[in-house]
Formats: sequence, C-alpha cells, structure tokens
Amino acid sequence: MAKIRLAVIGLGNMGRNMVHRLVPQYAEQVQLIALCDSSADSLRRESEAAGGGLKLHTDYRELFGQNEPDLVYIAVPPSMHDEVAREAFARGIHVFCEKPLANSLEEAKQMLELARQAGGLLNVVHFSFPLEAAVLEFRRRVERGDAGEIRRIDLYLEFPQWPRAWQQNDWIATRREGGYLLEVGIHWIQMIQQAFGPIVAVRSDVEFPADPRLSESVTRAVLRLQSGAEIHLSGTDRRHGEERVSLVVQGSGGTVALENWGSLYAGAAGEEPQPVEVPEEDGELPIFKQVLRLLRGEPGTAYDFRDGYNAQVVLEALRDPAPGGGFVDLTERLIGPDA
Repeated sequence: MAKIRLAVIGLGNMGRNMVHRLVPQYAEQVQLIALCDSSADSLRRESEAAGGGLKLHTDYRELFGQNEPDLVYIAVPPSMHDEVAREAFARGIHVFCEKPLANSLEEAKQMLELARQAGGLLNVVHFSFPLEAAVLEFRRRVERGDAGEIRRIDLYLEFPQWPRAWQQNDWIATRREGGYLLEVGIHWIQMIQQAFGPIVAVRSDVEFPADPRLSESVTRAVLRLQSGAEIHLSGTDRRHGEERVSLVVQGSGGTVALENWGSLYAGAAGEEPQPVEVPEEDGELPIFKQVLRLLRGEPGTAYDFRDGYNAQVVLEALRDPAPGGGFVDLTERLIGPDA
C-alpha cells in the first residue's frame, strides 16, 4: 500500500511533535512531504532536524497549490483553523486538526458543515485524552459503580501561573485564542462528554484581568450533565504550589479520581484514595495511529468535528457567562450523531 502523504502546517509544540516523534514512529505508513510556518527560520531548522528534502512554505495556500498531500495536520493557532481546513477540504484533502476546533462557536459550526459537505474526507480533532490508559480505566471503574451512587464531581484546572513556563508564545495568554479554559479545559470537557454524556447546561463566573487582551484568571462554574449530575469546576492561575489538573468522582461507595492528567486513584468510602497502576499499553494512543487506521479503511477510534463542535459549545458558555449568573441551557446548541 502506498504511503500516506502528509503536510504539517504550524511548527509549535504540537507540529514539532508530529514531525520529529510521530512521523518517524510510523515511517512505514507515512511520508512527510511539506511543512508550513510563518517563520522561515523555524522551517529551515525543523526541516534540517527531520533530515531535509521537504518542501517549505510560509503560506498554507502556497503549500496546497504546490503539493498534493493526502492528509494535512493543522497545528496553527485556533483563529486560523477555519480558513486552513476550508482550503484543505476544497482540494479533497483529509484533515487532522488541533484542538479546540475553532476560535468561536460560529467558526466551529462552519467547520462542521464544511466537513459534512466534504463527503468521505476524514475530519478529526486531536482529542487524545479519552484514549489514555488511565482514562479508559477511570471510565470502566465509574461505569461499573466503584464509586457507588455519585454524590459529587469536581474538576480542578488550577495553575500557579498562566501560561505555564514551558508554554510561551504570542497567543497562549490572550483572551481571544488562549487561556487555561481553552487550552486545557477543552480536553476535560470533551472527555467528560465521552465518559458521562452531554453537558446540557453551564453556570459560570469568570474573573478576567484588567487588561482586555489577557485570558481568564479565576473561574467558578457548574457543568450540568444530561443525567442531572453536576460537575463543580475550580480554575485559577493563582494556585499556591504545583498545578492541579484533576477530576474527582465521589459517591456512596468511594472515590475514583484522575489526578494531574494521567494518574488514577481509587478508594472505598471512608478510605484515602490510593494510586492505581495502569500499564500504558492498555491505552489506544497515539491518536495518529487511529487516524492512519481510518485512512486505510480499518476500524479506529477518533473524534470528529461534531465532537469538536459540541466541546466548543460548552467552552464558549464557560467563557461567556449568562447575565445574572444563571445557567445557560445548551440543549438547543448541541448536535447529536444523527443531526
């Protein structure tokens, strides 16, 4: 079978990870043919590190016009996702897009409509969290009732600073394209929707810095599930000590928790939750592996633009609270699989 021709647009952390880790890992199936980034220096540096021989472009339209990729990985800031995906679909190219899907709910809806009009072209958002081994085991334990009757669910997105020290760029701290709700919260929103069902209402209180260019500082919110259960969200960029990014489920039978992304904890009622070892090979990552399976016509698990849109519905409700502090009803905005 011929190799899948891949182009990568955007050479930030995720783009470089694709070029230098994932493509070599699947070199028998993928041929990297072109890179695009606004920085010519980055293009030269990353191309040389990848062994050279790649077509280099500073404009994605030029890349599409001079190359014929089967698949494009979109790893530019969210404000550009819509226009790049639009061009790719118009040229019959499969799309693997970074999260969040778009920079607004309107753009996310447009991208979903474009994907549906594109027929058989693949449209995947890079939501890998639900396929991690610890998350899969977390879901199994919750679904089989290890926590008993659920009494409280807490989501912590707490950071001592934002952006994080290793994550410095021009947009990650902006109110328009960045913030921990958009950059980190979107992962948990989408995972929660997979594990617990739709989030149908949101009540949110967000504190922003005085500078209108900067992203949120403190968030207090409640996410109401279709089941009626509520998830209490605590977010901040002022946490003392190390960051905490966790989901804790407490019930009549005990506690099941994901602490700091991938560490699973569990304990019976009245007992301190203890770490649970989960082998990484029990997961289904990387998501790129799943994308390649789907392109070959094989069974695979990935999350499409509808998943991305539904996560964006919740994200935008969090970032734009209802007047008076009430719940925002999301039922009319969410899109089901058969819609």
